[in-house]
Amino acid sequence: MALTAAMINQSKPTEKRYSLKDENGLYLEVSPTGKKLWRIRYWYHGKENRIGLGPYPKVTLAEARKKCAELKDLIADDIDPVTNKREEKRERQVTESSTFKKVAQSWVAKERLNWSAGHTETVIQRLEANIYPFLADTPIKTITAPQMLEILRRIEKRGALEVGRRVRGICSQIFRYAIACGLADQDPAAPLVGALARPPKKHYASITDPQKIGQLLRDIDSYPGSIIVLHAFQLTPLVFVRPGELRQAEWSEFNLKEAEWRIPADRLKVKTNNNPHIVPLSRQALELLNSLYPLTGHGKYVFPAMTTSKRCMSENTINMALRRIGYSKEEMTAHGFRSMASTLLNEMGWNRDAIERQLAHYERDGVRAAYNYAEYLPERREMMQSWADYLYTLKMGHLS
Repeated sequence: MALTAAMINQSKPTEKRYSLKDENGLYLEVSPTGKKLWRIRYWYHGKENRIGLGPYPKVTLAEARKKCAELKDLIADDIDPVTNKREEKRERQVTESSTFKKVAQSWVAKERLNWSAGHTETVIQRLEANIYPFLADTPIKTITAPQMLEILRRIEKRGALEVGRRVRGICSQIFRYAIACGLADQDPAAPLVGALARPPKKHYASITDPQKIGQLLRDIDSYPGSIIVLHAFQLTPLVFVRPGELRQAEWSEFNLKEAEWRIPADRLKVKTNNNPHIVPLSRQALELLNSLYPLTGHGKYVFPAMTTSKRCMSENTINMALRRIGYSKEEMTAHGFRSMASTLLNEMGWNRDAIERQLAHYERDGVRAAYNYAEYLPERREMMQSWADYLYTLKMGHLS
């Protein structure tokens, strides 16, 4: 006889546990404490099994019958309901524990082995500022493209278009990592490439006209500030490394006898399997460094801060020096010395690959980078000396 809601409500606890039978193996178990629990009795591969469906009245009679029918369907498909329930519970636990933040932190921990300290800090900061406030505790498997778009649009509204583009790329890598780990089924950031506003292409102001370069070099020599900053200013066009790599330079990285500066991998924009970036030093660069050594060689940094030798000079020192000698940010920047060297060395016919290696434009593929960090080194040594000689000729005004 099938149960009714009235029969269930009228049932009272007794000293012993008893059952109220419904249909298809469904029954309600009444305990001595008055608790009522739905259970189903079924056979799977000839063995009797029982499974709980939840307490009454939280699970109503109609809901219990629906769950019972679903379990019967599983059995008909040769699926054990108990095993299926365990799998669903495990999957639910994995989903709930695999939040975006936890997966992102796991991804960062893996990838930071191939990143510089600066790049690692930037990635973490962008996630903390732009993504974690909205998705930190959200199971990564449940995140949708519209959710991602809404968050990225917030960044766009701040006018930070380039940040939005890079944050989307970071998130896309995290989702792909989650897919590989079996924690997500799709990358909801991938379809958003065309949905975001494109930031204007950024160009660092640079001087590439030979006559104007000659004037710039003469103006640098007349810089009226600190002798340490002057040396950094004069060395910048000779080595054309990234501004951060120059200001953080340490004396321990230089071998003046071998005319070589090896920038450690952890200070490079793209790490090269722990291989340093080699900067061959021209005679002119060595002269500057030998001149500076009596002033700062007793400390860690080649170019220490004005107030303490425990820190390197500040981030905008070279840019500020350019402003002081009369060059606006629209005319020339510290980073522009790299564009200057790249443009003119290519025009002069030097091997493009050698130029790219000297600019530290390494392969992002760690395996290839491990082998090419010292590629074209003899040619690069020759090129760096030729470049220094060319700059000297321009400064003297003998070549236009």
